[in-house]
Amino acid sequence: MTRPAAPEVSGGTGGGALRGTAARTAATAFAPLAWGTTYLVTTEFLPSGHPLFAGLLRALPAGLVALAISRTLPRGAWWGKAAALGVLNIGLLFPLLFIAAERLPGGVAGTLAAAQPLAVALLAAPVLHQRPSAWHLAWGVAGMAGVGLVVIGPEAALDPVGVVAGLGGAASMALGLTLTKRWGRPAGVGPTAFAGWQLTAGGLFLLPVTALAEGAPPSIGPSAALGYLWLGSAGGLIAYVLWFRGIGSLPVNSVAVLVLLSPLVAAGLGAAVLGQTLGPVQLLGFGLSLAAIGAGQLPPPTRSSRSASPPPSSVPSTPSTTSSPSSRSSTSSTKGTS
Repeated sequence: MTRPAAPEVSGGTGGGALRGTAARTAATAFAPLAWGTTYLVTTEFLPSGHPLFAGLLRALPAGLVALAISRTLPRGAWWGKAAALGVLNIGLLFPLLFIAAERLPGGVAGTLAAAQPLAVALLAAPVLHQRPSAWHLAWGVAGMAGVGLVVIGPEAALDPVGVVAGLGGAASMALGLTLTKRWGRPAGVGPTAFAGWQLTAGGLFLLPVTALAEGAPPSIGPSAALGYLWLGSAGGLIAYVLWFRGIGSLPVNSVAVLVLLSPLVAAGLGAAVLGQTLGPVQLLGFGLSLAAIGAGQLPPPTRSSRSASPPPSSVPSTPSTTSSPSSRSSTSSTKGTS
């Protein structure tokens, strides 16, 4: 039976450990930052009407490259686990997100996708056997509200199929994330091979879905080729290697809340590149979302201040019938200062 790999942690204590955690968090955050460019790349570089083909090129070539680099294939039960994770994290996620984007205004679809940290906080109990955290649930709600303020406009409308698809995409990624955390990585398998397994599995799942839904692939010009290259490299291979590495070395709720960066990047690029306006409400949403991301990196508050020193009754006393007056005085003084 394959044992999960130990979490990747940096050595040292105190400031060194904090710097190591901050570095791993920053590296993991690259993934949602890169995913946030998908909307701009898709609208400005790629041929319209083929979103699933874009997802396929984002996953399958990157997975095959990762397998060629690592030269490592799953063994035993990991064939099934890698397939399940690839479908949840990539293969099923992409079609659901595209359905939501087609049937809902972009702001509504982005807000539903931002429900993923909430789903992770709820799934942590049955999947990871962790008690639900009111801290992470509250900040998950705050983060989703912040994203809503940023991206939901006056044209927002709710289509039932789109809403189900949006929530289904968030649930699929949340379940994939928590199962990735529970199963870990096999001993001796690096993050590149692990990402390659899932990207390949997700791409193979997308292959027949794309052919049935979109038919023949579009013609690819120079600008589209650059767009597909960006999505497959930065948004595919590099992003997923860093993402799965972060899942193995950081708390699951800390990783989940980083997903909020994706719609924020999309909105920021829309303002900087496409001339879209961000008003006071959107800026308030940005601040709230960033606060939720920062709070998600912190452990829930505890009552450590109340239990820092034991109550006087908890200090054991060792009276002696033959103790001298000076020892009795010392014992009394000790009790008085505990």
